[in-house]
Amino acid sequence: MRLDKYLKVSRLIKRRTVANEACDAGRVIVNGKPARASYEVKVGDEVTVQLGNRDITVEIVSVQETVAKADATNLYRIK
Repeated sequence: MRLDKYLKVSRLIKRRTVANEACDAGRVIVNGKPARASYEVKVGDEVTVQLGNRDITVEIVSVQETVAKADATNLYRIK
């Protein structure tokens, strides 16, 4: 699954276009390197998203195409 879609499905970022723009601006880092929106995420990747003044670092636990809103937090673990 593409990184921008994963960020939307996991609800770390609300809209895919915003996730895409964040990747283009270099505010999304995967495994220590800035990542493009087209990066294929996999279980075990460490993703850091810079939102305003704070950074959120998560480890990907599961990759699913669709997920209920209540279950979105089961896709990652906050570090």
